[in-house]
Amino acid sequence: MVVTKKSVIGDILDAAPSTAPYFTKIGMHCLGCPHSRGETIEQACAAHGTDADALVEQINRHLSAR
Repeated sequence: MVVTKKSVIGDILDAAPSTAPYFTKIGMHCLGCPHSRGETIEQACAAHGTDADALVEQINRHLSAR
């Protein structure tokens, strides 16, 4: 799996639950909420004032190490 800024958070979490800490680190503490799960990484990062490219890089690094 390769994640992009357009990847939907719920899809990522379903495929790789171990990525949850990366989302909570940027302030997404309601990962079970339907709204949060339907957002793209880009949308979530915009809402939480964080860098989407950096988050995508961290998640892809994590996924490639599994």
